[in-house]
Amino acid sequence: MEPADEFSFLPEQAAEAHLSGPVPHGERVAVTLPDGRTLSALRFGSADEPDAPPAVTLLHGAGLNAHTWDTTILALGLPALAIDLPGHGDSSWRDDAAYVARVLAPDVAVGLEAWTDGPQIVVGQSLGGLTAAALAASRPDLVRRLVVVDITPGVDPNAGPTQVRDFFAGPTDWASRAELVDRALRFGLGGGSRRKAERGVYFNSRIRPDGRVEWKHHFAQLANATAAAAAAGQAPPQPDDALARVLGESGWEDLARVTAPVTLIRGANGYVTDEDADEFARRMPGGSVESMTGGHNLQEDSPTGLARRIAGLAAEVD
Repeated sequence: MEPADEFSFLPEQAAEAHLSGPVPHGERVAVTLPDGRTLSALRFGSADEPDAPPAVTLLHGAGLNAHTWDTTILALGLPALAIDLPGHGDSSWRDDAAYVARVLAPDVAVGLEAWTDGPQIVVGQSLGGLTAAALAASRPDLVRRLVVVDITPGVDPNAGPTQVRDFFAGPTDWASRAELVDRALRFGLGGGSRRKAERGVYFNSRIRPDGRVEWKHHFAQLANATAAAAAAGQAPPQPDDALARVLGESGWEDLARVTAPVTLIRGANGYVTDEDADEFARRMPGGSVESMTGGHNLQEDSPTGLARRIAGLAAEVD
């Protein structure tokens, strides 16, 4: 059975996380970007103030979507905005496949101007973290605190990220969502249970008019095309790997320009190694580094713990 709407899972997610109290109201919002593309997001009020403007904006990682933050937002208890990055969720794909932080940041800025009324605590995980840094560097008026989750520009793209690359390099369409769930579980993805994997696949896929199921995000098509070209001994359609392109020296340059307080939160079993964290601390002497139990997707592995960290940082700003 299809859920009544995309927010129907919230009570179930709250119960799983042992969260009591009323579930905040969520709504889907969209804005048209200057070139005609659509940027989409989820906006949540607080339980006490359903219409309160967002205080926290959250940006997801590559291949995910705004709903990856649902349980974290439930536990956070603050009005929040979770944006579908371009090429993901209900936001338009880019014809140039330029899913790099400095290209995505201006789109995010348009969304913040449309959906918020003051500087945000911006939390970004993985690709979202680098995009958040580019946003904070270029639009300091929109960001009052930057929280980067389990990513630094120096992360080795041939280490942890290869699992994601290989996962998305499979077929681009499927007979059913159940097949996608099975694949996610085989790769050790999906949040630790079949039910969580089913929710994740529901949010991250769509049924085409011909009845086939496909990923909503563009990264699956890019990873598949790269893998097919490699198998055929041909040059990939993109100049380099779509996931590797999100990392690089420009990320360090962006972080160096950030004037807002900066915190890196890494997962103990995530992509950021001790060496990466040390390099972050060396380059960002005014920033802070924290570690917590979980993997790369801390918002799914430890959503309530991450929410407590974000809430604590929010209280420091106020």
